[in-house]
Amino acid sequence: MRIGLDKDLEGWRPEKGKRDKYGQEIEDREYNVLDYDRELVLEKRTKVVAAKVTEFLKATDRFAKTIIFCEDIEHAERMRHALVNANSDLAGANSKYVMRITGDNDEGKLQLDNFIDPESTFPVIATTSRLMSTGVDAQTCHLIVLDRRINSMTEFKQIIGRGTRINEDYNKFFFTIMDFRGATKLFADPAFDGDPVQIYEPKPDQSPVPPDDPDEAAPDVTDQAGGSGDDGARLPGDGGQRRGKYYVDDVEVSVVSERVQYLDADGKLITETLKDYTRKTVRQQYQSLNDFLSVWSDAERKHVIIEELAKQGVFLDELAEQVGRDYDAFDLVCHIAFDQPPLTRRERAEQVRKRNVFTKYGKKVRGVLDALLDKYADGGIKSVESLDILKVDPLTTFGTPVEIIKAFGGKAKYLAAIKELEVALYPKAA
Repeated sequence: MRIGLDKDLEGWRPEKGKRDKYGQEIEDREYNVLDYDRELVLEKRTKVVAAKVTEFLKATDRFAKTIIFCEDIEHAERMRHALVNANSDLAGANSKYVMRITGDNDEGKLQLDNFIDPESTFPVIATTSRLMSTGVDAQTCHLIVLDRRINSMTEFKQIIGRGTRINEDYNKFFFTIMDFRGATKLFADPAFDGDPVQIYEPKPDQSPVPPDDPDEAAPDVTDQAGGSGDDGARLPGDGGQRRGKYYVDDVEVSVVSERVQYLDADGKLITETLKDYTRKTVRQQYQSLNDFLSVWSDAERKHVIIEELAKQGVFLDELAEQVGRDYDAFDLVCHIAFDQPPLTRRERAEQVRKRNVFTKYGKKVRGVLDALLDKYADGGIKSVESLDILKVDPLTTFGTPVEIIKAFGGKAKYLAAIKELEVALYPKAA
C-alpha cells in the first residue's frame, strides 16, 4: 500500500518568521519528505501515519504483528506515543501492545523475543529505527510500515525480509507493506532479485540481534531532542544553541492518495487491475468454466481448491472487498474469470432452504444442517467443511460433536450429508 501525504508530495515552506512549538525560528526554505523527522518534525504527520496504521489493523486484525520502521530513535518514540493514543483501548489494557524496540531501550529489547515468538500475543506493534531490520526472525509479522527513507537495496531487502517468513501453523501465508516514503519503488529495480547480500544466523546462545547492528550506534533520544522524546522535546539549557530538529504542531497533514499493489507468485509487481489479473491467472489453470465446475464438483474438500488458487496468486479476500458483497470463492471465480452472474452466500443458502433438500432427515439432523447453512452464509464453505464447526454456537445446542455425528449415523454418513449440502449449494457444479 503506497500512501501519499499532501506535505510529502507538495512540500512545505514556513511563512517568514515562523517559529516552532519551542519558539525557535524555522529556517526559511522548502521542506520535503527528505527532511521530515530528520530536520523538521510535522507532529500531525506522525498522527496521520499512526491513524492509517490503526485503520488498517482495525479492518483486518488488531493483533497482527506489526513493525514500523522510523527515521531514528526519537522518531520511533514519537510514533509509539501516537500509536498508543490511537489505540488507547488495547494499549490501556496492556502496556506492551505498542512498544519501542531500539538499540538504546533496554525495556524494548527485553521484549524482542516475545515479539518474534508466534505464541506470544504481546508486543503487537513495534516501532523501531534499524534494530529490527536484520537478524529478527519475525515469523508471524503481517504488516511492515515504512516511514523512513531507504536508498540502500541491501537495507530494503533486509527490512522486507522481516515479513517473508511463512508459518502454516499460525496461518501466516502473506504480509502487507504500508509505504509512506516511496521506498517500494525499489521492487522495480533489477537489483532487487537475487541472493541475499548478507545472512545472519545466530547460534542458540547468541543474541537475535547482529552484534554490529547500526541502531546501537544511533544517537540517543536525548541527543536528538534534548529530552525523553515521549511528548516532544525540550529546548537545550543554553538558550541559543541550534536544536537538532524543528518541531511544528500547527500544520495540518492529510492523505491525498492511496494505491494498493500486489506482487504475484514470482515476486513481480502486478500492473493490471486485480480483476484482470485474476481472470488471466484462473484461466491459465482452468481452460473453461466446465473445467472449473468439474474440478469443483469432484473435490472432496472445496477449500483445497481455494488454497491452491491462493498459491497461484489469486487474492480472493481482496477481490471480495473490491466487489463489496459477501460472495463465495466459487462465485468470485465464476463471475470474474468466466463472466457468470454471481450469488451471495446468503442467497445460495436461501435457495437450498426453498428447495427443501433435507426432508428425508429427522428433525435434529435438519436443525444441524440448517445451522450449517447459516455458518456458510456467514463464513463460507471452509467453515462448513471443518469438524471444528460442531464446537461453536449454535451447533453446540444440538449436543457434543460426537453426539451430533451419532445423530447422522456415524462420521461417514455425516460427511456424506455435508457433501450433499455442498451439491445443493452449488447446483451449477453438480
